Amino acid sequence: MGIWQGPDGIEVEAVVLNDRPCLRVTRRIGERRVLLAYCLDVREVGEHVDLAKLVAT
Repeated sequence: MGIWQGPDGIEVEAVVLNDRPCLRVTRRIGERRVLLAYCLDVREVGEHVDLAKLVAT
């Protein structure tokens, strides 16, 4: 699945959770990865990060 990176250590990753596809939003702080949200659609991701600044990796 895909991973997108944004400013300030934001990462958005397509994952499967409880047999449902979703988008996991995390922020890297040093070596740690902090969970911000599990989102069911891109609109929800937009509440946590500026979608225009995400870059596929």
